[in-house]
Amino acid sequence: MRIADLLARGTPDIDTMADRRDIDGLVKALGHRDTSVQIRAARALGALGPEAVDTLIRALATDDRDLRLGIIEAMGEIRDPSVLDHLLPLLHDRSNEVRWAAALALGQLGDREAVPLLVRSLQDPDRYVRYGAAISLGQLGWEPDADQGRACLALALQDWDRLASLGKAALPALQLASTDRDREVRARAVAIMGQIGDPSSGPALIRALADPDETVRWNAVQAAKTCGVPPMQIPRGVARRPRVRKDPRVTALLNFLLPGLGYFYLGKWWGILVWQVDITATVWLFTITGEAPAYAALFPIYLLLAAHGYWMASRMPDL
Repeated sequence: MRIADLLARGTPDIDTMADRRDIDGLVKALGHRDTSVQIRAARALGALGPEAVDTLIRALATDDRDLRLGIIEAMGEIRDPSVLDHLLPLLHDRSNEVRWAAALALGQLGDREAVPLLVRSLQDPDRYVRYGAAISLGQLGWEPDADQGRACLALALQDWDRLASLGKAALPALQLASTDRDREVRARAVAIMGQIGDPSSGPALIRALADPDETVRWNAVQAAKTCGVPPMQIPRGVARRPRVRKDPRVTALLNFLLPGLGYFYLGKWWGILVWQVDITATVWLFTITGEAPAYAALFPIYLLLAAHGYWMASRMPDL
């Protein structure tokens, strides 16, 4: 294949393909690396309308995530009712981005048949999917008829004040949020459980005590007091967290073998300066005294740096 052909394929002419009604070419352009090309291709397919639907449905079977996202966007642009049955299963896709795009596209279709699954998506483990479902449910005119539904909607929109005002009815939604991948969402959820102060939050708070994030753990410690978690259970819960303190032995070994990098391992930026000074001093001593005398002079310093690094790491707080 000629280089000119490759370049042409790399920058598709969306306007020309749209004029020629080249649906296959436009579908391929949905997976292009340039976002602006993807958007223009989706709009062009939207303008072509239902005649592009069958090709889009067939292409949806691809494993290319970017292409699938473009196809879903194009389906939302076309708004043909026949794609509903193909979009609904995508709310269970393993990719959170695909689930998010599908939720938004279902809102654009305007078919209320999607409401039950979109309501279920308000409890998706990913906050972006939850948000997309909430936006689409608003477009479809859905309103929750019970406090738990209002809590799920408030969580999807991250309306923390609304969640706090709902009280005990918000706890299932808050417990879901306390396991979110985003540490800020977990921290806010745990803090609001503390504001509500209901003992049923106890198990979720004990789990949050072992959270990898320090802010989430501290919020759980404070919330445990208002939710009736016995104080003696709190240290045991925190002790189950992933250990993040730097290993003194690793620090010592790094400082002995590569002086200064042990300090850098501890998060001390000046460890790089120590390392550079060591390199300069080593080269200078090798030049002046030779290899053996240089190592004899530097060895005690390396031992001292190793011992100092070990001491520093062992004194760092574990919480």
